Amino acid sequence: MSKDIRIKKGLDIKLKGKAQQKLSSVSRSKIFAIKPSNFHGIIPKLTVKVGDKVNVGDVVFYAKQNEQIKFTSPVSGEIKEIVRGAKRKILSVKIIADAKDTYKDFGIKSPSKITHQEVKKNLLESGCWASIKQRPYDIIANPDDSPKAIFISASATAPLAANPVFILNGREKEFQAGIEVLGKLTEGKVHLSFNPADASFFNDIQGVILHKVSGKHPAGNVGVQISKIDPVNSGEKVWVVQPQDVATIGKLFLTGKYDASKIIALAGSQVESPQYYKLIQGAQISDILDGKLSRDNSRIISGNPLTGETVILNDSVGYYDNEISVLPEGDHYSLFGWMPFFGNDKFSMSRTFFSFLTPKKEYDLDTNLNGEDRAMVVTGEMEKVMPMDIYPMQLLKAVLIEDIENMENLGIYEVAPEDFALIDFVSSSKIEAQDIIRQGLDLMIKEVG
Repeated sequence: MSKDIRIKKGLDIKLKGKAQQKLSSVSRSKIFAIKPSNFHGIIPKLTVKVGDKVNVGDVVFYAKQNEQIKFTSPVSGEIKEIVRGAKRKILSVKIIADAKDTYKDFGIKSPSKITHQEVKKNLLESGCWASIKQRPYDIIANPDDSPKAIFISASATAPLAANPVFILNGREKEFQAGIEVLGKLTEGKVHLSFNPADASFFNDIQGVILHKVSGKHPAGNVGVQISKIDPVNSGEKVWVVQPQDVATIGKLFLTGKYDASKIIALAGSQVESPQYYKLIQGAQISDILDGKLSRDNSRIISGNPLTGETVILNDSVGYYDNEISVLPEGDHYSLFGWMPFFGNDKFSMSRTFFSFLTPKKEYDLDTNLNGEDRAMVVTGEMEKVMPMDIYPMQLLKAVLIEDIENMENLGIYEVAPEDFALIDFVSSSKIEAQDIIRQGLDLMIKEVG
């Protein structure tokens, strides 16, 4: 039975530079990269060496912890370099791309007729399994587990977020096939959440329970939706998949080919004509941004401004990221910048400045922290932006002292780092809440499993 969700707690951050719904293509990169760091907790074991030839879909490395989970090449070409860091840790595998891709054939299979085991085998062999993540812990799902449900959030509420409906335009058949495939992986339900304000094809999708989601960010976070629809309890597993990855999975079964192309939003106040671009996973940032920045001294973020990772031009787009955000670098300081009459262009959740008088105004915010680390005190800021039924400050404190019993009681199984992104933004203590939660989840994996 569907359940509509209306989120009242939270905060919408309106930034300048939202991507216009216009699609262009990026010129094909010469170098593509696969970064193991995109897959949290994965220790890679290489299956290739420098000079090897690979096709699209050939295995490049697998997870040491679980050899079933494989990671495949997004393009055909030659292994150019294996970049290593301290203690020979693998940082990335770089591939010189061919002018035209050749594909490994995984065989065309009807999503409605294929069995559970065939679905799992195809997803693992093609590398598409990496797009399925689990809650708790926000890591790649274990193929040996059976989830109680699968959740797909097609509601994007983060600042400068890419619009899922626009991204999936023209891929409705592939998306429906992906839904049918995912339905074979659980005895429970497949839940699809979307914003009713977006005119979309989601109402016509079969094999899912539809949920209409509205309200402030983080209404679009899948963790918030899970907490309102089917919360995760100790010992339970829920799997989550992004809408664009659902279409990629569907295309794998309809065509027999792993298609690593994706559509991303290039957004931010530092971008000239922000819009959407089609590219191949692993493309270099420099090829995407070439000639598209309006100003220097910018911070390039793979992902949205709240949860994304800072990257440089030689990096590649993150595996799970559907956007690149470019903001002004926050390397300047204002004398008496905390005073209200110096803050006409500043945004604040509180009434310190006057942003509450212009709720629809878009801001050109930079990356300045506007303060330094301070003590964590009771202000009520965290609770105002946390719509889940947890106590965020108490959970953060439990993580910091590694109190596992309290972490369990306070809801560590229900959260992921992205659910604490707004706390990073609004908290006057300037704590790195997302990093703390990630540390807590890693501790639970180690101690509880």
